[in-house]
Amino acid sequence: MTLLELFPDDRSEQQIDPGARILPGFALGETAGLLAAIDAIQTQAPLRHLVTPGGQSMSVAMTNCGRAGWYSDRKGYRYTRTDPLTGMPWPAMPSVFLQLAQRAASHCGYDDFDPDACLVNFYAPGARMSPHQDRDEGNLTAPIVSVSLGLPATFLWGGLKRNDRQRRFRLAHGDVVVWGGPTRLAYHGVAPLAEGDHPVTGRKRFNLTFRQAYA
Repeated sequence: MTLLELFPDDRSEQQIDPGARILPGFALGETAGLLAAIDAIQTQAPLRHLVTPGGQSMSVAMTNCGRAGWYSDRKGYRYTRTDPLTGMPWPAMPSVFLQLAQRAASHCGYDDFDPDACLVNFYAPGARMSPHQDRDEGNLTAPIVSVSLGLPATFLWGGLKRNDRQRRFRLAHGDVVVWGGPTRLAYHGVAPLAEGDHPVTGRKRFNLTFRQAYA
């Protein structure tokens, strides 16, 4: 299989499944503000490598902002109102985050999206996210909005069953993926991040994932 087959040379908006769309470059006008906000969030709630219920350390470092934050340890996966590391409430969601998430959701037909949680993922080269479902949220009718910043990544997109065929999509700096409705519980992940040096973020990739956890 060639690179062109893996990553078609098509940067136009595309529907990858019913209810799921990739919006290339949708966040490019706001990347400076997004990255500045990430820096501010880290000062209040530092990035950390969470542990799965099985005791394995995740290769992706994480933190959160918003009224809720996603967390994992030996007790299980869950949302919390406070940061277990600091005992403080998670940092408030920056307006630049909220406005982008709502604009992307509305663009894809999901009006009235009111995310109360944003998971901030940090990928260094070699970090990966195993295919999984986002199913810990109390409101599964609301979509997921995912924003890519920095080094390009290979996004793995499957079906509603773990063993469904996976497709690969290249996500670049400023790309946004939105999914909900019939594909809200689709399995998805990120292949190991390739080495690189992005002109804005260096050897880093950030991913912002907006969810409606409690609402």
